[in-house]
Amino acid sequence: MSRSHSLLRFAIIAAAISAPLTVAMAKDPVKNVGKRHPNLAAAQTLILQAYGRIEKAQVANEFDLGGHAHRAKEALKVAADELKLAAQTSNAR
Repeated sequence: MSRSHSLLRFAIIAAAISAPLTVAMAKDPVKNVGKRHPNLAAAQTLILQAYGRIEKAQVANEFDLGGHAHRAKEALKVAADELKLAAQTSNAR
């Protein structure tokens, strides 16, 4: 295989791997834990509230927070997703 084919193959694989991650990171956190897990659902509600407050802070500060608010929002998205996974794991038992 030539070098250009190898580079093209690598680029296609990298794009295929990173595209779903980009889409997953672009969405706002959602409340998707049901009533069967009230503590996890309550935690997700608090995450959504925190996310909303960060957005208000960004607007109030004209989005000049040094990227920290953005990173905090990304961490909250991950936390909300992890809570959903925790509920699914519990359901599987």
